[in-house]
Amino acid sequence: MRTIGNFLWFILGGFFMGLGWWLLGGLAFITIAGIPWGRACFVIGQFTFFPFGKEAVSRKTLLNKDDIGTGGFGLLGNVIWFIFAGIWLAIGHLVSALACFITIIGIPFGIQHLKLAGIALAPIGMTIVPKEVAAAAHKQEAEAAVAKLRGK
Repeated sequence: MRTIGNFLWFILGGFFMGLGWWLLGGLAFITIAGIPWGRACFVIGQFTFFPFGKEAVSRKTLLNKDDIGTGGFGLLGNVIWFIFAGIWLAIGHLVSALACFITIIGIPFGIQHLKLAGIALAPIGMTIVPKEVAAAAHKQEAEAAVAKLRGK
């Protein structure tokens, strides 16, 4: 089912939004200072081409530790990203989601566009993993939170 969803997604608009991510990634690489954002654009652009069966997860949740992208520098990077590119990609995904929601068949694609719009607002500190890995990471994080509340 994932393969069919990814194929339909790709030919019905995912290709164009993925190219949008890659275009911004290329522009970021040209500036040299934008290389960290460019790298994120290429990773998320690839995710945008074929999103079904994958999920964006915070690296802090996945690795259970902070890194440069999940701390203060990551927050600063996301603020800069939001101002220069994130808002525009998010608007593109929102417009695409509305176009998909017009038809009944397009509703799953519209939901995927909404998820991608959220990622577009703050991509620094995120990584793309299979849904099963994301579920395991979320479960481990929840178990750690419960253990902390219980005082263990």
